Amino acid sequence: MDVSSKTSNDISFEDFKEQIINDYEIAFLSRTCSLLGRKEVLTGKAKFGIFGDGKELPQLAMAKSFKNGDFRSGYYRDQTFMMALGLLQPKEFFHALYATTDIEKEPMSAGRQMGGHFLTHSLNADGSWKDLTKQKNSSGDISCTAGQMPRLLGLAQASKVYRNQQGLDSAKFSVNGNEIAWGTIGNASTSEGMFFETINAAGVLQVPMVISVWDDEYGISVPAKFHTTKENISEILSGFQRTENEKGYEILRVKGWDYTALMHAYENAADIARQEHVPVLIHVSELTQPQGHSTSGSHERYKDNARLEWERDHDCNKRFKEWIIESGIATTEELESIEKRIKRTVREAKKQAWDEYLKDNLTEKSVLINIIEKAATKSANKNFLNKLKNDLIAVEEPLRKDLAISARKSLRYLLGENSQEKQNLIQWTAKFLKESQHKYSSHLYSENDNKATNVTAISPEYNDDEEQVDGRVILRDNFDKLFEKYPNTLIFGEDTGAIGDVNQGLEGMQEKYGKIRVADTGIRETTIIGQGIGMALRGLRPIAEIQYLDYIFYALSTLTDDLATLLYRTAGKQKAPLIIRTRGHRLEGIWHSGSEMGGLIHLLRGMYILAPRNMTQAAGFYNTLLKSDEPALVIESLNGYRLKEKKPKNLGEFCTPIGKVETIKEGSDITLVSYGSTLRIVQKAAKELIEVGISAEIIDAQTLLPFDIKMEVLESVKKTNRLLVIDEDVPGGCSAYLLNEIVEKQGAFKYLDSTPQTLSAKAHRPAYGTDGDYFSKPNREDIFEKVYAIMHEVNPDDYPKLR
Repeated sequence: MDVSSKTSNDISFEDFKEQIINDYEIAFLSRTCSLLGRKEVLTGKAKFGIFGDGKELPQLAMAKSFKNGDFRSGYYRDQTFMMALGLLQPKEFFHALYATTDIEKEPMSAGRQMGGHFLTHSLNADGSWKDLTKQKNSSGDISCTAGQMPRLLGLAQASKVYRNQQGLDSAKFSVNGNEIAWGTIGNASTSEGMFFETINAAGVLQVPMVISVWDDEYGISVPAKFHTTKENISEILSGFQRTENEKGYEILRVKGWDYTALMHAYENAADIARQEHVPVLIHVSELTQPQGHSTSGSHERYKDNARLEWERDHDCNKRFKEWIIESGIATTEELESIEKRIKRTVREAKKQAWDEYLKDNLTEKSVLINIIEKAATKSANKNFLNKLKNDLIAVEEPLRKDLAISARKSLRYLLGENSQEKQNLIQWTAKFLKESQHKYSSHLYSENDNKATNVTAISPEYNDDEEQVDGRVILRDNFDKLFEKYPNTLIFGEDTGAIGDVNQGLEGMQEKYGKIRVADTGIRETTIIGQGIGMALRGLRPIAEIQYLDYIFYALSTLTDDLATLLYRTAGKQKAPLIIRTRGHRLEGIWHSGSEMGGLIHLLRGMYILAPRNMTQAAGFYNTLLKSDEPALVIESLNGYRLKEKKPKNLGEFCTPIGKVETIKEGSDITLVSYGSTLRIVQKAAKELIEVGISAEIIDAQTLLPFDIKMEVLESVKKTNRLLVIDEDVPGGCSAYLLNEIVEKQGAFKYLDSTPQTLSAKAHRPAYGTDGDYFSKPNREDIFEKVYAIMHEVNPDDYPKLR
């Protein structure tokens, strides 16, 4: 439907006069911050700036309809919206620009993200949930184009789950599912696949989501004709428009400079989404971007004079001011008086933020200068130290980097000397570096007592008859216990629901627990992960299933940019304890035998990566994870579902420890480290090695992130003095990572009598068929011969050359 400017006549002059003046103040405040923010970058005080100028009016309208409990998932132009809700003050705006590391002064990320990235605090100091229904919420932004869209889907779906599923703990998270998830995106970013996948998924799921497209007809320097068919996103999405007989979207169109039309459009959108649980798209056109895309360049370089003149005429703040004056709401003089006051306010906020940013640095600078000066009096290198001291004195606005450099360089001139003054400098430097590093490196993982690595291991228990069942039965029955024990747990994915997953690990679960808690999805990995992130942000405990490990790369950007960084980039103020369940390793063929662990362990720091060798281990990992609140990827062995395992009697209770290896065979000659399906082949090879007098100790890595936090592999190497790491990733992949962890981090190199080695798959993807697997990945003979060759080098008489 169209919302034309004539709706301006529907707004009562008297009722809205005070609101309109207040809105103008916010719009002008936001614009002034943008203008001064750009100047701060150009002066060098800030490194980069990207601002919300030109988008002020639609954000004011959105803020009017945004209620407690609602969630925003937006991008880096929404500063006016945050200011309108009272969630961003001018001083905080500048602290973000300067990258202040104090979370109280810079509450959006403690300086970890660029300015323009917004969030609210969902957690108390101890990591427990705040009452999200009593505050307005913004999920932590990311810069990545359209990266906010998958998460938006899950934020909206949570409302649908809370409204329709009985028995949930919703006290701090939802009031009968009445909350809307509000998404914002630039028109150019609608070209991304994440946007279209989210649009489609939300239309299928029918969730309360309102997406605003800020359309200024450019994406960076590129005009809309290169981004969007017909240069009109709402037109090409018109097929999603709902009808009397077909579900879909409500699509609204409105000009970005028309205040009253915007108010009407957003009120209408909110009513539809909140009451009917229907997704709404609002296409806000004829917006401008007065300062261009960012401080990286000027828009005068790519916009012609006609376009620039049009933008000046259609600037939403300018049109808003003209409308206020023409309507008799305020005079030009009254508005100019407001503008002068706001300019003073913003300038003072800027100055205060910069002074506060420098305060601690100046204090530390003074202390360090004094320490260096005293050390110089006792040093043979007095002149060099005094030069460093004087150079530091000359730095009027020091960064922490400046202090660290001065201190560390000073220590070089004190080499070989021994004085109390030198010790004072050493102690100051160590303390300063430790405290500084924590400001930039904390909260990659949970720092609370209930973190997953603190969960106590509980062993599986068995009846005397030791019933043997298919591994998938253990998973199925363990999930049954978990769904019963944790009512906020739900699982979803391709083939997850009706057929109980492709390997029957969820057989009968949908029939027992319903289609909301055990659900099928379309083929759309990115938004499956997005569903999980959004629902986890709102207090649910989702398990998102990616059918095969090879398919996880469709969702990799969402995993690495959003989920893995969430706790870190919010400095511990938001969490999304999403569990991703998938299956991989050693089936047959390029696309169904994925073992690309090297890439995942490096791209997903901030998540746990778990590679159980059997389904009992896997079930134990799920039990452990649901006792904690951190994201994890669990990779079940694809060829293990039909292998027989003893069925534990304490299903849902036993816990596989995270960060701990398991020694599954003791030996004296060599330590063999592996994980997942390959470990079973290692076990078979070890039996054959016994026949030639080689005693191999076998260690199951189990958890790749984190790996062996108690350094148990080191103790094994101390005994055997030899090490071989075996996996089915490519050369230089996960096996190289494990070798680095053991040899360098644990210090095992001191105990090795032979060169530590790896045995991996070939550099290519595995070829199809039994022979393809044999000649692509490590086999029993490869392992035997590799170990034998190591022992031959040690003792060629007892182990003569094999071939």
